[in-house]
Amino acid sequence: MTPIECLFKAVIDGDAKTARIVTADALQAGVPALDLVMEGMMPAMDEAGRRFECSEFFVPELLLSARAMKSALELIRPILAQTGAKPAGRVAVGTVRGDLHDIGKNLVSAMLEGAGFEVVDLGVNVAAEKFIDAVRTKDVKIVAMSALLTTTMESMRTTIEAFRTAGLRDQVRILVGGAPVTQRFADEIGADGYSASAPGAVLLARKAMSGTA
Repeated sequence: MTPIECLFKAVIDGDAKTARIVTADALQAGVPALDLVMEGMMPAMDEAGRRFECSEFFVPELLLSARAMKSALELIRPILAQTGAKPAGRVAVGTVRGDLHDIGKNLVSAMLEGAGFEVVDLGVNVAAEKFIDAVRTKDVKIVAMSALLTTTMESMRTTIEAFRTAGLRDQVRILVGGAPVTQRFADEIGADGYSASAPGAVLLARKAMSGTA
């Protein structure tokens, strides 16, 4: 197999150690860093997402693939920065105020990175002001909010209202997700998109950057 095929397999298999070794060897052999991302890592994460949507993968497998991808990306990211390669877009990701759960957020962040996005991870228990500050100071084009509790869902509404008050609502696409969140709720609070899964969030982000969402 070629180095790119080996990297693809390592990510699908969730083998972080092999993914890192293959990436290091490929870079040493002169394989372009961008090729490793575009032809190896991104297709692998897309395939992992497809398997998840088809119930061939479950959350543990998806997390392992994401971990393998991030292991390889750690070696590639500095090289891409030096070459001036631009990310697919910049996304601020966070679990809303009052909510301390981070598994879903971390999975979405990893999937977005695997799809070529630059992720600004704001963490958990994120106040509306922190999301707004990310848009103002970090040139964020997409905000992805997560909530795992019905009691914290309303923080999504509060955050969107805060963007309106700040005069920034038209400058950013806001995506929402999490176990209790529904399409109906997303529509009700004025979000631009809703997804029940991390792969779906990547698809929404791609559409948002292309202007089709």
